[in-house]
Amino acid sequence: MADWAEIRHLSTVEHLSGRAIAALLGVSRHTVAKALASDTPPKYERVPSGSKVDQFIPAIKSLLLAHPRLKATVIAERVGFNNGVCTTVFRAKVHDIKQQLGVVDPADRLVFAPGEQAQCDLWFPTTPIQATGVVHPVLTMIACWSRFLLAMMIPTRQCGDILGGMNLLLARLGGLPDRLLWDNESGIVHGHKLIPQASAWAGAIGASVKLTKPWDPETKGRVERANGYLASSFEPARVFTTITDFNIQLDDWLDTKANQRIVRTINARPIDLLFDERMSLTPLPDTMPPATIETTIRLSRDYHVRIASCDYSIDPSVIGRVINIKANLETVQATCQGQLVANHPRCFTPRRTITDPAHVATAAKLRHQFQQAQQAITPTTAPTVEQRDLAHYDQLYNQEES
Repeated sequence: MADWAEIRHLSTVEHLSGRAIAALLGVSRHTVAKALASDTPPKYERVPSGSKVDQFIPAIKSLLLAHPRLKATVIAERVGFNNGVCTTVFRAKVHDIKQQLGVVDPADRLVFAPGEQAQCDLWFPTTPIQATGVVHPVLTMIACWSRFLLAMMIPTRQCGDILGGMNLLLARLGGLPDRLLWDNESGIVHGHKLIPQASAWAGAIGASVKLTKPWDPETKGRVERANGYLASSFEPARVFTTITDFNIQLDDWLDTKANQRIVRTINARPIDLLFDERMSLTPLPDTMPPATIETTIRLSRDYHVRIASCDYSIDPSVIGRVINIKANLETVQATCQGQLVANHPRCFTPRRTITDPAHVATAAKLRHQFQQAQQAITPTTAPTVEQRDLAHYDQLYNQEES
């Protein structure tokens, strides 16, 4: 490299002849001529001799054509390369073949403006709640521009509970983004379309809810990374007694840790960007749309109804009549023809029975009245039964003997 640069310098600047340059540097005139004829620095190139992966290339191409998403480790196992051990050379060759076949799926870097989008998802911790013994879903939401993270645990993944959590998180965010991005969560989506209850909620607040395409997790990568952050930094080494205790600890962690840290990609703290984010949000309506779990049932003699695995008592005076039940994150209410017949605090512990003592007293009173009514229609004297004269049996017996 140094000789090539010196030769060109002597020829271009010093205007020496090829013979003089060769004599001065102690190289052949052929070397000088070759250096002057090349505009690029010389470099050593070795003819590739091939690798032990080459014999597996036809099998690799066949697998990738049939299954483009196969990982290199799986391909190595399928084709029998090194008994399934995937090496760096094998990975590089698989990557090159994917590019040749056009099966590479690049992910674009998404850039958002303030207030443009918030991504939503459900995260499932691995630590169960002590009071319930089960793992409840955590509704997560992140503002894409500021990276401001919000989250709360909800009792179930039913539509009413998800929408109730959305109402609370949007109120904490301080407004409505231009778009709310969701994946195909079964609680609000069916057949890649919002279910009617979710559509009614979105229409009431003017929200634009967009759904991600199948097999495209990069579209909501910000909330996916937020879920991983919760799993790795919030949940470990913590104990949660109730859902309320979980949310108290989570709120404190979000306020003091998650939204106070400097996010590397934006080199800023989410809490510092929240004001500018809120300036671009649409104001929420004064009254948020109802977000409830609703059902209609004819009340049986048991006078209890089941909502999210818990049984709640209903006024027994409406047994046999149709009642409407609505449950939100705080209460469970039942009405019959517009009249309130039950009002209970929402129970988050599964498989529990919540009974109002007033309903038990009403049931006892109705049961006593029913028993009295039955006694009133029951005859007090025994019915008259015809009795046959025993002599008739003697006559029949005598006739059989004769």
